[in-house]
Amino acid sequence: MNPYHQEQIEAIAMVHQHLKSDPFVRRDLLALAADYLSFRAEVDNFLSTHFSKVCTQTCYQNRQSACCSREGIITFFTDIVVNVLVSDSQEIEDYLSILHKPNTGFKCVYLTESGCRWKVKPIVCEMFLCDTAEETVLAQNPQTRRQWDLIEEKRRQYTWPDQPVLFDKLEELFVEAGYRSPLMYLHNSPGLLRVKQKAGLIK
Repeated sequence: MNPYHQEQIEAIAMVHQHLKSDPFVRRDLLALAADYLSFRAEVDNFLSTHFSKVCTQTCYQNRQSACCSREGIITFFTDIVVNVLVSDSQEIEDYLSILHKPNTGFKCVYLTESGCRWKVKPIVCEMFLCDTAEETVLAQNPQTRRQWDLIEEKRRQYTWPDQPVLFDKLEELFVEAGYRSPLMYLHNSPGLLRVKQKAGLIK
């Protein structure tokens, strides 16, 4: 089993275990993530409205994606937390099952014929726009470009730790509960730790 699969399995399993350990944990975490889930619904709607056709034809059908064609997508620990929160037990078992198998295809292990297995895709995947998509959609429509820039700005309010953000908070809650994962980038990445230090969030 390659390291990427192992990290994913361990993170999914630990989140699932923590959610089952206390009946109030899921409720509390869903409440914390509620605004972020609304944001993700907003992003889904925007992408579906403006990019669905070009992305399906240019990337998925022709196997040209610079993102979905990679084995190891970047996932933050909070990506795992949010996706497990909104997935049922069978879906979680499906994630783990596919990760235990060798990936011999050209694409991301989570990608199926009908799209991504995840209920709430990793934020890096969701916000990735290739050059073709940008040139076809954003460059042709300044208003759509402005909308996308606002979405990007809002993304930072959940993920970029120059202020208290959800991605850091959810990692912290699992750290306090005794869990550790290499995917906890806001607690492990030297670059992100410097951002937090510069913002006065840590010493």
